[in-house]
Amino acid sequence: MILGSDLDRAITYWYEGICPYSGEILRLPRTLEAEAIARDLMQSLGRSQCDRKEGKMYGVLIAESSRGERLILKAFSGLLNGKGEIAGWVPPIDGRERVAIAESITLHRLAKIKQELIELSQIAERGEYERRSQEYAAQFEMMRERHHISKQQRQIERQQDIADRSALDRTSQLEKMERRNFKRDRDLALLPLKQAIELADTRMQNLKQERRELSRTLQNQMHQSYVLTNFAGETRSLKELITEGAMPTGTGDCCAPKLLHYAAIHHLTPIALAEFWWGSPAPDGYKMQGEFYGACVERCQPLMGFLLSGRNRNTFDGAEEDAISVEDENKEKIRCQSSLKSSFKSIKSGKIEVELPIMYEDEYLIAIAKPEGLLSVPGRYLDTQDSVLSRLHQYFSDFSDRASLYLVHRLDRQTSGILLLARDLDSLRHLQMQFQQRQVRKVYEALLSGECPQKCGMIDLPLWGNPENRPYQQVDFARGKPSLTEFRLLCNQVSNQVSNQVSNQDNYARIEFIPLTGRTHQLRVHAADPRGLGLTILGDRLYGCQIATDRLHLHARELTFTHPRSLEEIRLQVPVPF
Repeated sequence: MILGSDLDRAITYWYEGICPYSGEILRLPRTLEAEAIARDLMQSLGRSQCDRKEGKMYGVLIAESSRGERLILKAFSGLLNGKGEIAGWVPPIDGRERVAIAESITLHRLAKIKQELIELSQIAERGEYERRSQEYAAQFEMMRERHHISKQQRQIERQQDIADRSALDRTSQLEKMERRNFKRDRDLALLPLKQAIELADTRMQNLKQERRELSRTLQNQMHQSYVLTNFAGETRSLKELITEGAMPTGTGDCCAPKLLHYAAIHHLTPIALAEFWWGSPAPDGYKMQGEFYGACVERCQPLMGFLLSGRNRNTFDGAEEDAISVEDENKEKIRCQSSLKSSFKSIKSGKIEVELPIMYEDEYLIAIAKPEGLLSVPGRYLDTQDSVLSRLHQYFSDFSDRASLYLVHRLDRQTSGILLLARDLDSLRHLQMQFQQRQVRKVYEALLSGECPQKCGMIDLPLWGNPENRPYQQVDFARGKPSLTEFRLLCNQVSNQVSNQVSNQDNYARIEFIPLTGRTHQLRVHAADPRGLGLTILGDRLYGCQIATDRLHLHARELTFTHPRSLEEIRLQVPVPF
């Protein structure tokens, strides 16, 4: 329990950095007080008329002047509605004005490139090519079927010797000629469309290369111009602070560096910091509106040690031991709640915990019960390296003859359940062929954010991922890929029977999904779209669920396939954790 004055000192997260001079770990807390101030800012953002679709990080810093006055600073990452400086917000770090003209020219060109890429991706020839290709495919299939029946009839006539063989041969030749002529005419008719698409694709590749080069050049100019100041009064450019590796786009534009730099140059002592995401979900799908996040590993973390150097830290001396760490308590609760109560074998390796429940293992295969929140494969950045594949590679690193592992399929980070890996390329190819030919039976279980009146059925909605809005998928009958899902209602149940984290008393549908195709976010879109079930999966904030829960309620419950060597049927099941 948190009482009285302890409320302001309750710590939910530590911003950390290594001092570049002493090697000491420097810390700045996020507190419940800072989170409360941040939530007030969220309400203000929700009421404002600015572009609410623009998702980005925001931050608030509680600081104290030399006269003991308490101040609240606020900042946004990058630009807000195309502007870097807005009254009432902490301005950009010194140096941006030196490249303002180059930045304006570059941003204008980047905007034109973005618009042209969208137009090229949506040229009429793409839809026409797809439509006519499908028509030709249907016509050719009908011709093949007609020729097949004709061939069977000729075989009967040859066996019974009731027709002129030369006439039968001539008919066969004419049918072959008809198929060749059809393909020739088809290719000639589609050629102009195909050429237009190829020209558009080539142009898109050139534009993307130009975009990368423009962004790289602008970032290099900014990194040379940006100058940071710490609480010891020292100044360094980004180029001086980050000397190894490529500097990620946007370094120096994040909330934490902006706030700490501003506090340092105005001789303010930082007390607590809180950063949150507001607006549409992040492109990676893992930052959601209204959620608090720590310093990003690739942009902020390399700067934190320098920025915190020289700070007067006596405000929170001893807080690490005395204050109530809400984050640690929550982590422990989540860890206990998410552990699978099963007899599966688990693996551990070395000093780093890599525990994973193994459901099945032999010399050709390994099947894992993936927990919610763990990636299937490592991501691009340091903070997304933890994954099923990296943990298994770590575990098997001491066994060179068993180190080869290949993911047969994937699960979303937020989805729990069965994940299958192959231990050699032949097994991988055999299993992937089964997936491609729909010979693998996958069964998922989910909770939807409301009652479902339908008992069972099939959802047939093609899915398309807009390259400008990844990872979001949408139903698109012109550009989407075929996506089929069988579903069956298991029951409707009261929320307090579902999860302790659900905050109201509505009823929720427990659904069994059997995907017949394997598109990205297929079950999530088929559930949420009004032409599907019209109900988001509980906890799926990317597709509109606003109910507060502790996880995405989607679980890969069963997997049935043919063993690539023994050819025996393997059926795996894992209990549903919600």
